[in-house]
Amino acid sequence: MAAAAAAFLLGACVPLQRTAAPAPPLAARVTAERLLADGLQAYEDGQYSVAQRKLRDALEEGLAARPDRIDAHKHLAFIYCVSRQEALCRDAFGRALQLDPAFTLTPAEAGHPLWGPVFRSLKPRGPS
Repeated sequence: MAAAAAAFLLGACVPLQRTAAPAPPLAARVTAERLLADGLQAYEDGQYSVAQRKLRDALEEGLAARPDRIDAHKHLAFIYCVSRQEALCRDAFGRALQLDPAFTLTPAEAGHPLWGPVFRSLKPRGPS
């Protein structure tokens, strides 16, 4: 009996063979939502080139939720406008409006001197 117990305990010391596939590389596990979150954080931190790259990557990876896609396009528009790339700013706002024609900016965003006029030119006010 002692010999059987010893054999069992020794067997438990043998390393187990991995049968599961190895985890995919880190880059393959990064989701569009994570890229969006990172891009928005970079934007808030004033790292606009990083934010621009991450937001574009998030869109290319295929953000599933329409509000997330709109938010990515909106922040890209902000970045393009402040870097004096008005055509890209206009295009990004246009993409957000294609996703949701009722999309609007907050009052603070709409009052910005660079992107406010661009957005208003794409979405004129309704009848007063």
